[in-house]
Amino acid sequence: MTFHVVGAGVAGLAGALLLAKAGHRVAIHEAAPSPGGRARALPDGTDNGTHALLGANRVALRFLGAIGARDAWIEPEPAGLPVLDLADHQARCVALSPLGWARGARRPGGLTLGGLLALMRLALPGADRTVAAAFAAHPALLRTLVEPLTVAALNTPAEEASARLLGIVLRRLALPGAAKLFVASRGLGPDLVAPAIATLACHGATLRSGARLRAILREGGRATALDFGEEIIALQPEDEVMLAVPPWEAARLLPEVPAPDRHAPILNLHFAHATEGPVRFIGLLGGLAQWVLVRPGGVAVTVSAADDSVGLSDDVAAVRIWPEVREAALSFGLPGDWPVAPPRARAVRERRATPRHGITPRPRPPRRPLANVALAGDWTLPDLPATIEAAVRSGETAAAVLMSAPLPKDPA
Repeated sequence: MTFHVVGAGVAGLAGALLLAKAGHRVAIHEAAPSPGGRARALPDGTDNGTHALLGANRVALRFLGAIGARDAWIEPEPAGLPVLDLADHQARCVALSPLGWARGARRPGGLTLGGLLALMRLALPGADRTVAAAFAAHPALLRTLVEPLTVAALNTPAEEASARLLGIVLRRLALPGAAKLFVASRGLGPDLVAPAIATLACHGATLRSGARLRAILREGGRATALDFGEEIIALQPEDEVMLAVPPWEAARLLPEVPAPDRHAPILNLHFAHATEGPVRFIGLLGGLAQWVLVRPGGVAVTVSAADDSVGLSDDVAAVRIWPEVREAALSFGLPGDWPVAPPRARAVRERRATPRHGITPRPRPPRRPLANVALAGDWTLPDLPATIEAAVRSGETAAAVLMSAPLPKDPA
C-alpha cells in the first residue's frame, strides 16, 4: 500500500509526515525543482517572502516541533513590536498582546474605549461585513492596528476583507501567549522545509522533484493512475492519494471540484545588505512597505495585498521602499551602515499568493473528491485564513481522512 502525496508545499509535507510516522509507505511528487511550495527558498537560500508565526498558530508550531525545528524559530521582538509611522515619523513600541495596552505608551495609536469595544464586537460571531465598514467610526485605530493586522492575516485590503475571518484571528489571539511573534532565524528553507524533508526521509518517505502531475486517470469514482507525462503510475486498489496543490491546479486536475478563482498578490523585496546584531522585525505605517525582517544576511520586505504594487519593477520598488527601510533602521537604532542609495535588490512577486478573503464565502471543496483521493491545501479550509497554520491543518486533516484516523490533538 502506497500513499502518494502530490505537492511538497507545507500542506503536503505536514500530511506526508503524519502518514509516514504512522508507518505507511509515502511517495511525494513535487512539480517544482525543489520542495516548499510558497514557503520555498530562493536559489541563494533566502526566503521568498517575510513569513512569521504567532503563538496562536499552535498546530504549525507543533509541526515545527515534530521536525525538530522549533528552536530555530525565535521571538525577535519580545518587548513589543517596533512600529514606525511614516506619516508623522513617530517610532513606538506596540504591545502585541492586548494585556500590554494598559500602558499608554505601548497602545496602538487611536485606541479609545469605543475602538476597544469595536475590537471586542469583531471577535464575536455575527453577520459578515468588510473590516473597513466595521471600523468606519474608528479610522485612526483602523489605520494603526486593524488594517495592518488585516493585510498580514488575510492578504486582502480592509475595504474588501471579511470582518468575520478577522474576528476568528482576534479570538485566537486572546489565548495566553497567542500574540507572541516568531520568525525563522535563518529562513524557511533551513528552518522548515529542509528539516521536514530530512524527517520524512528518516521515516522512509521518498521525494521526487520536477514531476508535474498532468492528469488523474479515474474509473468508477476512483483514481486509477497518476499521469506525470513521461511516467504513468498505476494505482493499486489499496493505494491512496493526497492532492496538496494550489486551487488552480486542483481545478485543472479535478474540474468538478469547487476552488477559489480570485487571488491576492504579495510583493517581496530582498536587499543585499549585511547587518550586525540580532534578527529584528519592524512594522511600517503609511508607506508602501508593511513589514521589515532584518537578518545578518540581508533585509526582506513584504507588501501584502499588493494589487497596486506587484507590477513595479525591481528598481522602482527598491527606490520607493529602501528609504522606508532606512528610516526604520535609524529610528530604532539598528547597528550597521544604512546608506541613502538602495543596495542591490531582488523582487519576488506572488501574483496568486492567497485566495482573496472577502465577504463572499470561499468555495468549500469536498475533502474526498474521489474514493481514494483527499484534498489538502490552505485553500481547502474556507473558515480559516490561508496561512502556514491552515496549510498544516489541511495536510494533517487529509492524512487522517485517508487513514480514517483521529487528528493529533492541538497543544494545550
